[in-house]
Amino acid sequence: MSQMLPRMTRVAAALAMIAVALPVAAKEFRNSDVHPADYPTVMAVNYMSEIISKKTNGKHTIKTYVGGTLGSEKDTIEQTKLGGLDLVRINVAPMNNIVPETMVPTMPFLFRSKEHMRKVLDGPIGDEILKAAEAQGFIGLAFYDSGARSLYTVKKPVKSLADAKGMKIRVQQSDLWVSLLQAMGANATPMPYGEVYTALKVGTVDGAENNFPSFDTSRHFEVAKYYAMTEHSMAPEMLLMSKKVYDGLTPEEQKIFRDAAKESVPYMRKLWDEKEAASKAKVLAGGAQVVEVDKKSFQDVMGPVYDKFITTPKLKAMVKAVQDTK
Repeated sequence: MSQMLPRMTRVAAALAMIAVALPVAAKEFRNSDVHPADYPTVMAVNYMSEIISKKTNGKHTIKTYVGGTLGSEKDTIEQTKLGGLDLVRINVAPMNNIVPETMVPTMPFLFRSKEHMRKVLDGPIGDEILKAAEAQGFIGLAFYDSGARSLYTVKKPVKSLADAKGMKIRVQQSDLWVSLLQAMGANATPMPYGEVYTALKVGTVDGAENNFPSFDTSRHFEVAKYYAMTEHSMAPEMLLMSKKVYDGLTPEEQKIFRDAAKESVPYMRKLWDEKEAASKAKVLAGGAQVVEVDKKSFQDVMGPVYDKFITTPKLKAMVKAVQDTK
């Protein structure tokens, strides 16, 4: 039996190579998202699936597994790289340690407004970041909005930098995010998104940070009532496809996937703008308090974060190009 295993392994490898070389038959591509079914990112990929289905005469579609059922963002990134998952919708932050260029749109207080962020990501800088993912086994298809992220806390509001000192704040699983919260004087606690509600409820962390729609749909506002308008980052979402899977498509199919993803962006943004306003109204009605902050006190301590992560001439040039975009 032991002598058969190497041969079986060789056969499996050969079959896998043949599968990659052959055109993909009719397929329902699998996408993962940690958000619920009515979240704008999920609805945007559903819209993308409709476009793909129409352009391939029903041959290809995409099914999104919502609520993190296939794993955390970090887990599904690895699955997608290996080809075990076809697509993944993630925040850009978990990619920071994998694709250095993704650190640029994550940087604190970089974007001046939603309009500025969209213009940058729709232009050559956004294309450069998406292209950089290929070397790590991903096809960057699109950026989606993730709004401005702000701190929210359980026991007391954060009104200034001094209030954040010593607080245990959940952050995304990214070295950059750890450093960002440490610069605020907080005790950064990396944790998967799906574990945050319980951590807030039982006191494992004192707070977290996210946008209004996530604050709402995750029900974090039920246990962390103070939403401080730090708006410290507009780190966007990314839609990635496994390069292994993408390479198995015909050139025509590859173009269909890319074009459909781009077409889904304005659709998502319209949904996002509506959801952001609705979520803010909902959490306020649910008892959350929006706290105005001394934003400059937060901005003034971010220099070391840029010094630590924007270290190469390329990244420095990209940051400057973002800042120079009018």
